[in-house]
Amino acid sequence: MKAALVGFALCASVVLAGAEIVTKPIQYQQGGTSLQGYLTYDDTLTAKGKLPGVLVIHEWWGLNDFVKGRAEELAKLGYVAFAADMYGEGQSTTDPEKAKQLATQFYDKPSLMAERAQAGLDQLLKTDLVDPSKVAAIGFCFGGSVCQVLAYSGAPLQGIVVFHGGLVPAPEGAAEKNKAKFLVLEGALDPSLKKETVEAFLKSLNDGKFDYQYIIYSGALHAFMNPDADKFHAAGLTMVAYNAEVAKRAWNQMQLFFKEIFGEAGKSQG
Repeated sequence: MKAALVGFALCASVVLAGAEIVTKPIQYQQGGTSLQGYLTYDDTLTAKGKLPGVLVIHEWWGLNDFVKGRAEELAKLGYVAFAADMYGEGQSTTDPEKAKQLATQFYDKPSLMAERAQAGLDQLLKTDLVDPSKVAAIGFCFGGSVCQVLAYSGAPLQGIVVFHGGLVPAPEGAAEKNKAKFLVLEGALDPSLKKETVEAFLKSLNDGKFDYQYIIYSGALHAFMNPDADKFHAAGLTMVAYNAEVAKRAWNQMQLFFKEIFGEAGKSQG
């Protein structure tokens, strides 16, 4: 069922110092829930034509500064990026119990997860800044799971990138609907990646003949992309830790993947 949407509401834009990067909060709805996403792009490039678009899905912490910053980095690379709001009202938390509560409602209802993510994808396409034949989704932790479920639903994505995400085996019938190539980037020391989970995930992709890359980074725990993960590690959440070297490698791997599925973006990604 297609997510219900409301108008594309544009608030005051902000141009970041040193770059022509515009940021705009976007109000939208899905299933009666009010959502607030975060759109960002380089207006010197969108003035010349439509660009590849990237939907960005947050960690279980919600739509915080980390994921907004990743969207801005994508805009600097020449993409139109939309950081979707999965929880409503653009909320975020630093409380692990609250984050677990917010994320569990979607893990328990994959159909809602796909519909909420699709609402964000619809907003990205609705900007009229994006080439609809060049669209991808990336996600971190919880957001990585969301990207998989969205792809399995048949969303018009050329690719997805999963950064230290929970693995979701392809359900029955997903291979026939899926349009995306997968890039899955995980930490070798991530305790959430149980052997049986990984095996079931890869078997489902192999059985469905998905086009995927599954890359493991040595020395990396869960949440290796997020510098704020160290705060939680120090506070006792020992399964998470930032790894600057791995974060750089993974981000570069994403750029190579985008060159494969999109060709060159509006700016050099070297």
